[in-house]
Amino acid sequence: MAHRQPYALMYNRITAWVRSAPGTHIWLLIIGVTSLVIAAASRDLEIFLLHRNSSNIHELNKHPLQSLLISGFWIENPSSFLLYVALFEIFHANVERWIGTLRWLFTVAVAHVVATLVSQDVVLLSIEHHSLPRSMKHVVDIGVSYGLAAAAGILTYRVPRPWRWLYLAGAVLFFAVPLVTGGTYTDVGHAIALAIGLACGPLTRGRPPWNFSAGVEHLRRVCGPLRGRRTGVSRRVAPAPSRCRRPRSSP
Repeated sequence: MAHRQPYALMYNRITAWVRSAPGTHIWLLIIGVTSLVIAAASRDLEIFLLHRNSSNIHELNKHPLQSLLISGFWIENPSSFLLYVALFEIFHANVERWIGTLRWLFTVAVAHVVATLVSQDVVLLSIEHHSLPRSMKHVVDIGVSYGLAAAAGILTYRVPRPWRWLYLAGAVLFFAVPLVTGGTYTDVGHAIALAIGLACGPLTRGRPPWNFSAGVEHLRRVCGPLRGRRTGVSRRVAPAPSRCRRPRSSP
């Protein structure tokens, strides 16, 4: 039974990790299911599903609430699912554990809705000014990137100073560079979502930032006893050689 203990311990840790951010992992589960549907569908069915669940101008006019809600549970390329798993664990899970599920959900939902509506208004204005073709009313507009941008924004307040300003500069540059170098309506939505995440800073009041020094000290305590340990083999320290003088030979 002893060999089962490491697996039981790992299972308990994974379960605790998932339960600590339930909203993030339920969202990931739904995206995983929809990604499997897209991967198994024929090309015609895939195109139908992506357009039907988009939050483009056409769908917003016909099914506004449905398109805003459902579009956040699909990704266009199922092969990128593992990348989104990593991003969700880095941003969404950390924010949800830090400020709670309701505050996290409020931040992400507001950013998704506002960024979608504003970006599609940009598309509509571009169509009216003949900068974009009318077919853009049916463009595929799905995904979770607006929510990720908002989570990245509010996570700024968890990074302790002075590293907070470096993190903020990196986040702003990441979303601003594509926008100012000929960005699309999606880049506009990302910038808005990031700004909304930053504007939700009051939701983080009373929540402590990361304590990097405590984390480093914890790693030292955990890893210290592991130094020099060999699996199943005890190490014996050989006694140091004595420096005895060689006896002189008697005359």
